[in-house]
Amino acid sequence: MNQVRIGIVGLGNMGTGHARHLIQNKVSGAVLTAVCDQNPERLEWARQALGNQLAIFTNVEDMYASGAIDGVIICTPHYAHPSEAIAAFGHGLHVLTEKPAGVYTKQVRDMNQAAKDSGKVFGIMYNQRTQPLYRKVKDLIAEGEIGEIRRTNWIITLWYRAQSYYNSGGWRATWAGEGGGVLINQSPHQLDLWQWVVGMMPTRMRAFCSFGKYRTIEVENEVTAYVEYPNGATGVFITSACETPGTNRLEIIGDRGKIVVEDDRLTLYRSRQSETEFNAAFTGMFGQPEFWKIDIPVAEPRGEHYLITQDWINGILQGTPLLSPGEEGIHGLSLSNAMLMSTWTDEWVDFPLDEDRFYELLQEQIRNSGTAKTEASAGTRRV
Repeated sequence: MNQVRIGIVGLGNMGTGHARHLIQNKVSGAVLTAVCDQNPERLEWARQALGNQLAIFTNVEDMYASGAIDGVIICTPHYAHPSEAIAAFGHGLHVLTEKPAGVYTKQVRDMNQAAKDSGKVFGIMYNQRTQPLYRKVKDLIAEGEIGEIRRTNWIITLWYRAQSYYNSGGWRATWAGEGGGVLINQSPHQLDLWQWVVGMMPTRMRAFCSFGKYRTIEVENEVTAYVEYPNGATGVFITSACETPGTNRLEIIGDRGKIVVEDDRLTLYRSRQSETEFNAAFTGMFGQPEFWKIDIPVAEPRGEHYLITQDWINGILQGTPLLSPGEEGIHGLSLSNAMLMSTWTDEWVDFPLDEDRFYELLQEQIRNSGTAKTEASAGTRRV
């Protein structure tokens, strides 16, 4: 095979973007041969904008079985990602799914097993992994530039959304429609990067989510989470969709210095001596290790989605390891599931996550939201 025939499931904003990248030949070794959507208007757009050579489908199973594609890019609502990926693997297709991997880890684990059993190349659209800035952070940590990690802290509150955004679709910001709010919709990239650059998952978490704070919505739109790592390090993750002006600041502190990322700049504070060594030898009152402040040069920001698509195509054609393997989508989702679960139970959550328990709690939220809507339509008020 020297060219991969691609089908796209879902022609919303993301699916449309991927289609344009493919027909503009931004992805070497790939050709768009089919699209699938249930919306007649989107299919008519595809006929006019993408060319008559495309196979057009309204049923995803028909597209999978058509023989017209070798791989599929899944761009449907969050809940559908695992089931559509599992079906694609069953048809012997390679899969690239949009983020998040799914809504709850129980279904994502089934998807990962289907990918493993199929032997096909499975990727997830974590395009922020292509950013030179975060790749440099990961390299610095892996190479021991700041020593053993002691604390991580990420404040990501750039996701401001007004009420009109949520009013634009009845499925938005609902447990049944999206399965969550800022954690599942806006912050999956940062949750993925958080564990990816640090190189480890926490052992336990305590989180506090606010549901519908300052907005008329069901789901979380402000979150503060505290984690503990296997080596004794701690971390904090703060995100919000109702704060303006927002902040995006990542700090990672080790026993030989710290890394700060803010305003697309990377700063390394490098101690000449580890804190552990200094503390053992120092006999004064207020001293501390000498350190240097270094502005680390990084390449221009990238992060374009087609770079992950190209990486996936390279994996199919050349067998190269993926920058963003689909199986790793479960890690960031585990973090967001744990944040919700900790809030719902008002307890610590241990990792690995109790996936059955989380699923039960999510279904409870869906049932309760349905009851609330029924009572509201009947003119009653729930207290």
